[in-house]
Amino acid sequence: MEKKLVVLSGAGMSAESGINTFRDAGGLWEGHDVMEVASPEGWHKNPELVLDFYNQRRKQLLEAKPNLGHQILADLQNDFKMTIITQNVDDLHERAGSQNVIHLHGELLKVRSLQTPELVLDWTTDLKSSDRNEQGDALRPHIVWFGEAVPEMERAINVVKEADFVIVIGTSLQVYPAASLMDYASDLAVVYYIDPNPAPVAATYQHLKIIPEKAGRGLQMIKEELINWGQIV
Repeated sequence: MEKKLVVLSGAGMSAESGINTFRDAGGLWEGHDVMEVASPEGWHKNPELVLDFYNQRRKQLLEAKPNLGHQILADLQNDFKMTIITQNVDDLHERAGSQNVIHLHGELLKVRSLQTPELVLDWTTDLKSSDRNEQGDALRPHIVWFGEAVPEMERAINVVKEADFVIVIGTSLQVYPAASLMDYASDLAVVYYIDPNPAPVAATYQHLKIIPEKAGRGLQMIKEELINWGQIV
């Protein structure tokens, strides 16, 4: 039976593609107070600032390319039934070839209706306040902001519960509820945690390996071992 591998990826996954990690040490995101550009309050206070912020992030993303880590994960689809659960709003996993990706925090290359959130459109250019969908609705970035529900969370939890293998990669395990996903892994799951500055992990698993490396290097180190584990576990 094909083994189930679940990857939980955070900002460090995309850092090697030139996309800045979500928050720096000062709590800023690209020089902005996070709550100014990633909260409903920030949106209502200054929607033009928020639109400009995501327009700049969108341009940055369109110039970025998947890195070695993204490519290794795509290759692992050949050996496992695989799901990637990402906190990232970029599409670099998909561009590398990964086919089953759950975006917990939304997608930068999509926008949605302010009136009907289920109406989502692909969007690769600047989003202006005057833009409307076919229904005449105003639009906003398709991003899960602080204080908003995480629609994909329940689906992600169920996927993690069934995993034989879990790779947690490029995340400080500080942003909730995403950081709690690791806790839903089975005690019998084989778990790898790859991050240059790994957070303390309290849970105990049958096999837990912490690799204090960047995403690409860490995945290079474990790829063959992981495939071998999959063949014998």
